[in-house]
Amino acid sequence: MSKAVLHKPVPGVSSNQSVATTWPLSYLSGFGNEFATEALQGALPRGQNSPQRCPYGLYAEQLSGTAFTAPRSANRRSWLYRIRPAAVHGPFQRIDNGRWLSRCGEVVTPPGQLRWDPLPIPALPTDFVEGMVTMAGNGDPTIQSGCGIHFYAANRSMVDRFFYDADGELLIVPQQGRLRIATELGLIEAEPQEIVVIPRGVRFRVELPDGASRGYVCENYGALFRLPDLGPIGSNGLANPRDFLTPSAWYEEREGRFELMAKFLGNLWSAEMDHSPLDVVAWHGNYAPYKYDLRLFNTLGSISYDHPDPSIFLVLQSPSDTLGVGNIDFTVFTPRILAMQHTFRPPWFHRNIASEFLGLVHGVYDAKAEGFLPGGASLHNCMTGHGPDTQTFEKASNADLSKPDYLTDTMAFLFETRWVMRPTKFALEVAQPNYLEVWQGLKKYFDTNRQ
Repeated sequence: MSKAVLHKPVPGVSSNQSVATTWPLSYLSGFGNEFATEALQGALPRGQNSPQRCPYGLYAEQLSGTAFTAPRSANRRSWLYRIRPAAVHGPFQRIDNGRWLSRCGEVVTPPGQLRWDPLPIPALPTDFVEGMVTMAGNGDPTIQSGCGIHFYAANRSMVDRFFYDADGELLIVPQQGRLRIATELGLIEAEPQEIVVIPRGVRFRVELPDGASRGYVCENYGALFRLPDLGPIGSNGLANPRDFLTPSAWYEEREGRFELMAKFLGNLWSAEMDHSPLDVVAWHGNYAPYKYDLRLFNTLGSISYDHPDPSIFLVLQSPSDTLGVGNIDFTVFTPRILAMQHTFRPPWFHRNIASEFLGLVHGVYDAKAEGFLPGGASLHNCMTGHGPDTQTFEKASNADLSKPDYLTDTMAFLFETRWVMRPTKFALEVAQPNYLEVWQGLKKYFDTNRQ
C-alpha cells in the first residue's frame, strides 16, 4: 500500500478562495494500486472504513467504480472522508447539451476515409465542458458499452463550476496548453504529450494555466481502462506501471454559490451547491484519477524484417465481452528507431475489422507527409482501406535501409474500437473535402516481366 501525507492548507488563503493554484502538486506512483493518502494528519480512520465518528467530524463515503462482487483483481473502489457527503446539492435541472453527444447516428455513416483539421479556439469565453465537441462514437452508455470521441477547445478556466460524468471514464489527451484538473481525490497537472484519466463519477473542474487549450477526449462507456497483458513480451515493456501517477489528497473548504454539472444517459444536468464538492480531506482505495507521460512509453519493434502489428504500441485497453477484443484500445506512436531490413518501414496499407480514430499531438505522423496537422484527426472505419500517402510510399519504397530511421519529432495516438464509429453531423460537415487525394497519386507498377 502506498501512503502519503500532504501539507496543511496553504497559509493566507481564505476558506472561500480556491487553493488549486497554490497547493503543491504531489503524486503517488503505480497503476491501480491500493493507495492511502490524507491532507490532514490523522484524517484517515485506522483499522476500519466507516467508524461511528470519523476524525475531524468528516463523513465517510464509498465511491465504487465496479460492481461490489467483481473479482478482487478487477474490483475498483475508494473510501472518501469528506466535509459534506456528495448527496448534498440542489435538484438537477436539464441544461443544453451543446455539441456533446452520446448517441451518434443522426446521419448515415459513410464507409469512406475522413480527416479533420484542428478545432479552432473559441472566440467567446468557453470552458472545458462548454468546449466539448463530439466527433464520433458508438455503443450506448445505458448498457455500458462503446465510446464517444470528442475534441475540446477552451479559453476559460472553470472556477465555480464542477462536473462529473456518470456515463463513462474520460481519457483526456491535451494537444495545446496545460490543464490543471482539480478533482475530489487530488490535483493533476498535465501538459501536451501527457494523458489524464478521470474515473466515471469523480467530480472535477479544469483550469487553464496557459490560457487557450485544446485536445482530445475518449469517453469510455465500457469496462475500465487497464494495462494490457504482456504475454511473450515478458514482465517489462510498453507502459510501465510505476510511471502512472495518482494525486495525493487535497481539499478546499469553500462556501458560496456553485454549480455542479452532470452527464447522465447522454444529457447534461445542472444543480446548485452552497459549497465546493472538492472537499475530500483523505481517501484510500484504488479508484482514482491518474496521469501518464506518453514520452515514457517503452516502445518495442522489429530488429530483423517487417514490423509487428500496431498492438505493440498499446498503452491502455478497455476489454469487451470477447476475449482479446477491445471495447477501446489506446495506442501511442512515440519517437522511435526503425531498423528493419528488406521491408517497408512506415505503416503498410491495411483494412481492419476494428475502427481507428487517429490523432496527432505533436510533430509529424510518419505515414502522412502533409495534411495531417497537430490537433487534427482521421477516422478509418471497419474495412475502410487506408495507409501511407503517395509521397510517403514513394520515399519509403526507395529509401536506403542500410541505416536506421530515427523518428524524433512525433507523438500520435489511436483510439481503436471493435465497434463501428459513427461520425456526427458536425464532423461530416467540417471534414477535409480532399482527403482522398492523398492516395490518388499512387502509380501502377505492375509488370509481368518484373520480379
